Amino acid sequence: MTNQRFGDAILALCTRFGKQVSTNLTVRQQHAHTTTWLANEPADAVLVAHSTQDVADAVKICHEYRMPVIAFGIGSSLEGQLNAPDGGLCIDMSQMNQVLHINAEDLTATVQAGVTREALNHELRATGLFFPLDPGANATIGGMVATRASGTNAVRYGTMKDVVLALEVVLPSGEIIKTGSHAKKSSAGYDLTRLMIGSEGTLGIVTSVTVRLFGQPEVVGSGLCHFPSIDMACQATIATIQMCLPIARIELLDPIQIRACNQYSKLSLPEQPTLFVEFHGTQQGVAEQTTLFGEIIADFGGTDFEWSSDETKRKKLWTARHHAYFASCALRPTAKGLSTDACVPISRLAECVTATQADISESGMLAPIVGHVGDGNFHVLLLVDTDNPDERQKADKILTRLAHRAIEMGGTCTGEHGIGQGKRKYMHKEHGDAINVMRAIKQAIDPHNIMNPGKIWLDEV
Repeated sequence: MTNQRFGDAILALCTRFGKQVSTNLTVRQQHAHTTTWLANEPADAVLVAHSTQDVADAVKICHEYRMPVIAFGIGSSLEGQLNAPDGGLCIDMSQMNQVLHINAEDLTATVQAGVTREALNHELRATGLFFPLDPGANATIGGMVATRASGTNAVRYGTMKDVVLALEVVLPSGEIIKTGSHAKKSSAGYDLTRLMIGSEGTLGIVTSVTVRLFGQPEVVGSGLCHFPSIDMACQATIATIQMCLPIARIELLDPIQIRACNQYSKLSLPEQPTLFVEFHGTQQGVAEQTTLFGEIIADFGGTDFEWSSDETKRKKLWTARHHAYFASCALRPTAKGLSTDACVPISRLAECVTATQADISESGMLAPIVGHVGDGNFHVLLLVDTDNPDERQKADKILTRLAHRAIEMGGTCTGEHGIGQGKRKYMHKEHGDAINVMRAIKQAIDPHNIMNPGKIWLDEV
């Protein structure tokens, strides 16, 4: 019954879109790929969309046949958000890649959902403006909206919820709506923009986004420093934030991660807990910030602090940071890299990271730690032999303990990766009865549960 219904839907989609639709198994699997250990669950067909109307027409057909719809940006999500456990249609947004409008005076840009963050900054290069959010991967703006992404610059510039002003969204019925405006604030009605941000494609498909832009700083100073322990590095980070130092980036790499970066990116750093930092401002302002930072870290055993505004040195440093995932995987090429994250109030950061490090050490697993510690968010990359049941069990235990610990400390089981399929089991512990309100919203907007089903909830609405 289900297969026949989906077959009829695919026939209708092929009639409307022709060669834009593919049922090739390899293509379908590529659009369900996941960097977790979750099994690949491909959709029944893939549609490459070129316009909002394409998306709306496709969703209308899927709504008619009760066929699930999963949006695809560039495939960098980490918790199985792209899988199609119930089959359905994957809508590939990557060709909706036009920067629609740049308003330098208002510090805004409107882009199609398939525009990547690097492509947007390339378009902005002559304006003196930039889009600061940097989750590491060259993610699409639409995908960053869906997962409420943040990244290395969040400590100064915020996350997607802070920089998105307006959206164009296709609802489960195929209706196209616009949320928000180009104004910086509004008190008119429900905030539908932020309702969609972080909804992981379960309420609608974002087709265009209006984002805030920022002026490129006159001087960018980058550097690093080393610490005798993870705890001291975290304590230095806490002190830096509490001193209201306007630091742009402050990233923690543990000794194992430093070893990986040394090998992969041809560095020669001491294998100690290390902070990578960056300062934005005027020449005088950056000099003042770095001086104060040096004084702060000295109180926590920080050593060898050096900084430079040389762009070549800065790019080398942050390229190594951005390649941390691949560098870590290279430590154990036969293993699967399982990336997870948590976020806690900054006052509990040192405690949470240290306890997690102890769990990893006790288990005997190899798992580098790296984090956007300026906002209390850190990542653990477990290198797991997925064919070894004992390693899988140990890894699952570490993941569970980390999620529960973060929630109990007043934080969250995921600061930026999202829930997808991988973290559904922690939702009730984190949200309690508030999850019923989320379910009610989902039921009201998507009564037939066609929008990315099997995500966020352990059972269907």
